[in-house]
Amino acid sequence: MQDTEQDADTQVDVPVFDQIQRFLFDATNVRGEIVALDKAYAEVLDRHSYPQAISRQLGEMLAAAALLTETIKLDGTLTLEVRGNGVVRQLMAESNPGGELRAIARLSDEAVLPTDEASLMELIGQGQIVITLDPRDGKRYQGIVAIDQDNLAGCLESYFSQSEQLPTRLWLMADGHRAGGVMLQQLPNDASNQDPDAWERVTHLAETLKAEELLTLDQQDVLHRLYHEETVRIFDPKALRFGCTCSRERLGAALHSIQAEELRQIVADQGELSTQCHFCHTRYSFSAAEIESIIEDPDAGSPVVH
Repeated sequence: MQDTEQDADTQVDVPVFDQIQRFLFDATNVRGEIVALDKAYAEVLDRHSYPQAISRQLGEMLAAAALLTETIKLDGTLTLEVRGNGVVRQLMAESNPGGELRAIARLSDEAVLPTDEASLMELIGQGQIVITLDPRDGKRYQGIVAIDQDNLAGCLESYFSQSEQLPTRLWLMADGHRAGGVMLQQLPNDASNQDPDAWERVTHLAETLKAEELLTLDQQDVLHRLYHEETVRIFDPKALRFGCTCSRERLGAALHSIQAEELRQIVADQGELSTQCHFCHTRYSFSAAEIESIIEDPDAGSPVVH
């Protein structure tokens, strides 16, 4: 579908949540994206029992992953990973061009549950954010930034600043039920930019955005409230949903990296090897014969199950 331009205050019969929309300001060098998540976010949380503070952080992670994927137009998988030495050891969210999202959190073995309002730094402690771009064709790329801000948006803004990419601002919000985000970027200046003050003005207006607005209103209503005095072009929304990339083939390939003796011992003790996807909780079982096939040939890890 080609992009169709719409007025910021035009009502469109589209779902309010689980979508992302691009927009730009006419006669300026500023573009943006707005994302809203409901069911896709809920499906992540329904598979786990996370404290409220972690649920909120995962919502922000999902919104950020969707925004970054749409911004760079990656034909592949984007992984946003937060690693640290605090109560939470890892937060991870993945997104792909098909609009599929998934996320997970891992707590330390002796974790003391955080307060509901705990910040990213309070949860993670000392750590870093790793952004991995894994295209279908081409080389894998990783960017790393230290966790030096209390929130994910601030850390990602530092990443863009350090990597000398386009000036970028992010606003990420989640409440354990819905999640959303806004991303603004300043493009290189050219003759088409007739408003040199636009960047400062539209980012200042975005600072007034309230969580209640972003998490409850239609995306076009949010943009109209922020930018009713600007000329905004809004493009067709793109649907988002929960989706997991686990499969017997991928797990079989992963099992092939384990020592053969260890795999055989598990089968001897349990009669089979059973494992579960951490993201979606789908369980996969491999018989003794299937494990032997995997040991000999990792591509044999996907037998037909009747």
